[in-house]
Amino acid sequence: MKLKKGYIQVYTGNGKGKTTAALGLALRAAGRNMKVYIGQFMKGQEYGELDAINKYLSDWITIEQYGTPKFVVGKPSEEDVKMAHEGLKKAEDAMLSGRYDIVILDEVNVSIYLKTLSLDEVLRFIDKKPESVELILTGRYAPQELIDRADLVTEMKEVKHYYTKGVIAREGIEK
Repeated sequence: MKLKKGYIQVYTGNGKGKTTAALGLALRAAGRNMKVYIGQFMKGQEYGELDAINKYLSDWITIEQYGTPKFVVGKPSEEDVKMAHEGLKKAEDAMLSGRYDIVILDEVNVSIYLKTLSLDEVLRFIDKKPESVELILTGRYAPQELIDRADLVTEMKEVKHYYTKGVIAREGIEK
């Protein structure tokens, strides 16, 4: 099913739920026989969504990771930068292929913030978006230029989080 008009959505903010919202949209789209491409920047770890998509939803959703298995702290490595650039190219190829109704760039805002990608590179990517493709960009620190380009912006605001009490990421909930 092709969309007549695809919009640009940004999910940002310091609260939990940005990736979860994007995955929920992907699940909803798959239920309507739409094809979704998800490129996860800054992520190379195992997450429950990878297993679920690959086991049950691979006919509708393609998911790829563009990050190393370690969390980036401080200055990103050359490998982090290389993987982000290769990932953006893969995502662009997917977006322009005509195969996908929705393209999700998960954590791309963080990738810009940490300078593994430049804002200009991502803006050029957006400029190439076909009319019928819905584009979702997630992650904290969305630059104002992306917010200005978007048709829908949702800011997740942390009100309270058990992480502050020492609860680490839990299987099936945060990972």
